[in-house]
Amino acid sequence: MKTGIIGGTGFYDPGLLENEKELMIATPFGDIQLKSGYYHDQQILFLPRHGEQHSVPPHLVNYRANIWALREAGAGVVLATAAVGSLNLEMQPGEIVLVDQFLDFTKSRPVTFYEGGEDGVLHVDVTNPYCTSVCRHLKETAEGLQIAVHDKGTYVCTEGPRYETAGEIQMFQMLGGDLVGMTSVPEVVLAREAGLCYATLALVTNYAAGISPHPLSHQEVVEVMGRSQAVLRRLIFAAIESLSEERSCTCAGAAAELGSLGMKKNQTTD
Repeated sequence: MKTGIIGGTGFYDPGLLENEKELMIATPFGDIQLKSGYYHDQQILFLPRHGEQHSVPPHLVNYRANIWALREAGAGVVLATAAVGSLNLEMQPGEIVLVDQFLDFTKSRPVTFYEGGEDGVLHVDVTNPYCTSVCRHLKETAEGLQIAVHDKGTYVCTEGPRYETAGEIQMFQMLGGDLVGMTSVPEVVLAREAGLCYATLALVTNYAAGISPHPLSHQEVVEVMGRSQAVLRRLIFAAIESLSEERSCTCAGAAAELGSLGMKKNQTTD
């Protein structure tokens, strides 16, 4: 089983890969270029969410093509990185959070592979949107490496590309949000529809609007991510190295009720 890595803001290159090459994957939503390489004999597929030069804003990311391409190329597990702002003073800049829930405040994004007709309609269960098995493995790996992580956190996903107002952040706090970002939805939902074991490693880069003592900037996000990349990369690759081939979760069967419809009908490789 191959592992996919989706690199968020500031994480544009996987590093540590041998025999790296480019793959062009055709999907119904457009062609996607992946990097493929090996880490200790395990094949890794890497995709920079915003492009290698951060040229794609969060509301225009082709989430459906990205997830389809990773599945088409053979990924069974996807580890996604995300730069986030913190609404929770216990989750400080430079710290890693293993996201377990989300609140969706996006507005205009395609959110499903299943849009009726021949593809069918799927009301996918997202009680636990992020793979509990993979998140548990990441936590255990972090403990073994003595890397401090928060093993729970609710990610508030906004439309972007603007940052949030202080009033919005206050509302998100009242609703139980811990982190704020612009990319986890619909990515996590599409990964679930595709039967992938998906987990997000969120790197806190700043406090959110109204909490931060200074105006928010993209440069600050990139700088903090740059300083923290080595630890994040160390955790990701150690987790991949010890990841079991067995999938004990329910992620793979999330779209089972549709039988041969939708993605399965159009899938060409495993």
